Parts: sequence; structure tokens; C-alpha cells
Amino acid sequence: MKPLRVLVAGCGNMGTSHARAYHQMPEFEIVGLVSRTPASRERLSKELGGYPTFADFHEALQLTRPDVVSINTYPETHAEYATASLEAGAHLFMEKPLANTVAEARAIVDLAKSKNKKLVIGYILRVHPAWTKFISIAQTLGKPLVMRMNLNQQSSGDQWKTHKELMKTMSPIVDCGVHYVDVMCLMTGASPVRVSGIGARLTDEVATDMYNYGHLQVTFSDGSVGWYEAGWGPMMSETAFFVKDVIGPNGCVSIVDESGERSDDSADIDSHSKTGGLLVHHADRGPDGQFSRKDQWFSTKDEPDHDALCKLEQEVLLDAIVHDKDLSQHMEDAINSLRIVLAADESFKTGKTVDL
Repeated sequence: MKPLRVLVAGCGNMGTSHARAYHQMPEFEIVGLVSRTPASRERLSKELGGYPTFADFHEALQLTRPDVVSINTYPETHAEYATASLEAGAHLFMEKPLANTVAEARAIVDLAKSKNKKLVIGYILRVHPAWTKFISIAQTLGKPLVMRMNLNQQSSGDQWKTHKELMKTMSPIVDCGVHYVDVMCLMTGASPVRVSGIGARLTDEVATDMYNYGHLQVTFSDGSVGWYEAGWGPMMSETAFFVKDVIGPNGCVSIVDESGERSDDSADIDSHSKTGGLLVHHADRGPDGQFSRKDQWFSTKDEPDHDALCKLEQEVLLDAIVHDKDLSQHMEDAINSLRIVLAADESFKTGKTVDL
């Protein structure tokens, strides 16, 4: 088959990694790189050998006529860019979150279905071998589950600048929370029934109605509960910044380094999906009341890095296009996780628990 012509919108961390994936895969041909920031688009173009660059998305879409559009821009542009791309007849890869509102997300999904175009949302943990094992082990722990997760980032410099830009439209628990709420939904296989959220504005560098630290709690129909915590900024602690822990009647599973600690830079994008290892504890006890099975350790030191994970995501997109895979459940899951984190945001603002 002829290579799929792909237009990459957004040349930051995620756009760069996805562009590298397209560049490496003979099934794709990059026809343009779009960014409002000249330095980022020219840097990436130079790195990859000189692809055409554009400042305006709509101009690029019209001139390049791509088969695929890869949207890796700030979330407030997602609905506009996705709609234009689908109307132009392109398949879509979109970084999370799908949109700023559930209504926008539903409209994008419905349009993709009506146009018979593939839409893959960047839930990178779904293609991560260690995370898929983490999910499968959690599914053996019985019900209900207690799921404890966070990702705090002690950001400064350009990273803090990016975080402040993101917080012009959404809080950390919305932007990052969709990943981990999606994982919780996969672990339980149950429907979320209510959500609550708390938060704090720890800096004058964001709007008065925004908060750079948040914590959500979600209850599922099978009695399982989960919490997720996210904070951004130079004031954030790196102590226990990466908690990934699931407990059930049969035991628990945790993502931990072999040393039992994490010393990574919390703002480093590679550390956000890196695991190091899985520790499984079994609750089984013998006649003497003592544990009858030793804890198990699964090393994940050979896990793919961030660029390799992004390439795996593009392989999912390619497979869906080539083999006409039905992505209906994938798209519905993206709407569902967005609905949960936006409910937590609503709960913070109103001070009330939200029933779903």
C-alpha cells in the first residue's frame, strides 16, 4: 500500500515523539509539521530531515490533504482541529484528553463514526507491556478493589511554562487524570457511580478559579474505589510522587523500583510511564495464620521508553486503518474517563459529590 500521508499538529513533547514514530515507519509519510511556535516546528523539522512546516493548522490541512492527522496540541484546540480533520476525510490520532467537555468529545466520536474514519486517543498506558500486566494482575485480586494512584510533577522553567499554559483551560487532575481513571475502569470492569474532588491553588501564577493541586475519589458499581492525585509546579514535593497501588481481598500489586523507591525527576516525561517492576503480595494464609505464599517480584527493566511507546500507539492506529478495526469501545472509554475527571473538577468547584 502507499504510505499514509500524515499531518502532525503540535511539536512539543508528545508531538515530537509521535512525529519520530511516523518518521521511522515506512507505512507513514509526514507531509507537514504544525506549531504556533516557530522554534519548536523548525527544531523538529531539522531533526527529522526537513519536513514542511506551518504556523496555521487550517492552512496546513488544506494544502497537504493528509490521510491522517495527528493532534498533539493544547486541549482547547482539540474539538476544532478534530472536526476540521474529519470533515476533510482524514483518520485521527488525538492526544488525551479527547476534548474540553463531554459534549465536545461526544460530537467528535459521533462525527468519526459517521465519516467511517478511525480515531485513536493517546492512552499510552494501554500499549505499555508493564501496565497491561499491572492491570491483568489487579483483575485477579477479587472485588472490591482499592486503587491508589498519583503523578505529582515538580516543574520549573519550560516545564512550568507548559503547565501554566495547560492550566488556562484545565486542571492537572483533568489533563493527567484521564490516563489513570481509564486504568481504574479497565481494572474494575464496573461503571463509575459517583465522584468527588478537592484541590488547592498553590500559586498566584494561575487564574483565581484554577487550582494546580487536585485529588479525586471515584466509587464504582461493584464497590471498588479509587483515588488519583495530581499537582504541578515548583512547590510540589517529589516524595511519593509516583504511587501506583491496587489492593483487593486476595492481595495487592504495586509499581515500584527494585530498591522500593523512585529517584526520577518527577517532571521528566519518561518517568510518567516508567515502572521498574511490579510487586505482588498474596493474602493467602496457612493453618497457623501466617502468609503461605511469598511476595512475587516482576522486573520490567526492559520496558519501552516514551518514544517506543508512542510508536506502539501509531501501530494501533495503522492496524485499525489497514484492517478496518472497530474502535467503538475505545472511543466510548475515552468519553467515560473524561466524564469522570470533569465530574471531579465540578465537585471541587461546587463542594458537592457528583452522581454519574
